Amino acid sequence: MHYIYVRDAHHSGGAARSPEGRGSPVKSSNTTAAGPSAGYAGAFGGFDGRIWLNAAHQGPLPRLAAEAAEEALAAKRAPHRISDEAFVDGPRRLRELLGRLIGAPAEEIILGNSASWGLQVLANGLPWRQGDEVLVLADEFPATVFPWLVSERHGVTVRQLGPGEPVLRPERLDQELSPRTRVVAVNWVRSLTGHVADIAGLHEVCARAAVHLVLNVTQGLGALPFDVGRLPVAAISCSGFKWLCGPYATGFAWIRPDVIQTMHPVQAYWLALPDGVELDLGREGEHRLRHDLGARAYDVFGTANFLNFIPWAAALEYLLAQGIEAIACHDQALVEQLIGLLEDSGYRFISPTGADQRAAIVVVSAPDPGDNQAVYQRLTDAGIDAALRAGNIRLSPHLYNTIDQIQHAAAILAGATTTPHAGTRRT
Repeated sequence: MHYIYVRDAHHSGGAARSPEGRGSPVKSSNTTAAGPSAGYAGAFGGFDGRIWLNAAHQGPLPRLAAEAAEEALAAKRAPHRISDEAFVDGPRRLRELLGRLIGAPAEEIILGNSASWGLQVLANGLPWRQGDEVLVLADEFPATVFPWLVSERHGVTVRQLGPGEPVLRPERLDQELSPRTRVVAVNWVRSLTGHVADIAGLHEVCARAAVHLVLNVTQGLGALPFDVGRLPVAAISCSGFKWLCGPYATGFAWIRPDVIQTMHPVQAYWLALPDGVELDLGREGEHRLRHDLGARAYDVFGTANFLNFIPWAAALEYLLAQGIEAIACHDQALVEQLIGLLEDSGYRFISPTGADQRAAIVVVSAPDPGDNQAVYQRLTDAGIDAALRAGNIRLSPHLYNTIDQIQHAAAILAGATTTPHAGTRRT
């Protein structure tokens, strides 16, 4: 269940309670051997009659999350309903859910407001030495590159590797590492192409060289499972408003405990408390910095962000109740259907089509890339929301989409081009 922490209407100091009718989430089975059903769609809104194939841009709130947002707003209208305990219990609940999502203890979760939050925490907090080096891809999504640029003030070089293959392969990374390399920062899933990086291979290369592998997992987490216990990279950071279906300005990070122990906190927030410590607003005493905060030292300020974090917690509860593996199967069935329908339509696949290489992002181009703007407009006019990125058409279905919607989108795309293209094939 998700929680709105309020004071009892009849007691001035009532304990936190959950809204009536919000019991444990009901698990649903929406994926069968024959493919996904429409079972998830009812948990989301009607999208104004449109088809939302743009989760890589932002994910919609499930109905339960939208209701939680309304309850949080109502509590802010009548703030006597918000208990003092809510300022600790709300963030704690969110950390528990995010920990379950990635297989980490709740106390290791850092609450943020974007993927950039966790990366800038690392860039500002790692113990740099003059001449250290960070490796990134020159054509990587900006959120994965910009936070590291602040490390240059410490004499660090941020080396941007020139474009080559769609993802950084372990073999190339092994050649690019130098004795000065301290961090390699990449996207798990490439936003513009949908390619999935070989994280196990990259981690093996980095581990041999005692280099930190840091991942922006935004475009994969929620559509694909990820377990930091099985693949303990140095750190991950993630936005909450795409595949995790939270409000904008939500996100989190996880930093491996041995890495976080080497870091220097660069911020101090009066409400940052270690797990298990209760808030005591009436306590007086000397103001001093705490040294027992762990991951709490790196949280974004204002973690009792009721209007954002309460609905996000509700969305996460819903996703976890369905099971990320089941959602991944559903999403992959949609992607497989879309790829099959477009295979002979004349489009060129920019994204990978092999099941072991792809996420839930399909990127295509018309035979003449100059036609992509018109194709995109045709989709929009037909009530289908996709994205035009780097001149290509990006479609990113998620659990609320159905096979019927995929078939409709493919029919609109097929009607927009009639010229076969030799490059249209599976890889």
